[in-house]
Amino acid sequence: MSDLIKSIEAPLNPNIPELLPGDSVSVHVKIVEGERERIQEFKGIVIAMSNKSNQETFTVRRIASNGIGVERTFLRRSPRLDKVVVEKHAKVRRAKLYYLRERTGKKARLKEKFS
Repeated sequence: MSDLIKSIEAPLNPNIPELLPGDSVSVHVKIVEGERERIQEFKGIVIAMSNKSNQETFTVRRIASNGIGVERTFLRRSPRLDKVVVEKHAKVRRAKLYYLRERTGKKARLKEKFS
């Protein structure tokens, strides 16, 4: 039975490194506009990870213009992800960083982890 499940699963995307909540990342996504294809960059902080076998996701939050927060959830096994670049790691004490939604400015900063 497990062979059947493994045959249905999508393959892992090799362009995605190991991610943790609190990481500042730059996600490069392939966007299709008509017949053309381009790459769009989405920079932000990983606020949540979901590891449900074939449906692994990570949520990235960034602050857009006028202080409006934008969140986007990406599938880790998606072929539309061109690459993910981890810019820095932060020291966090919880798995879900939803509390960052209510915070702005200096209160929303995370301490950088040096390793």
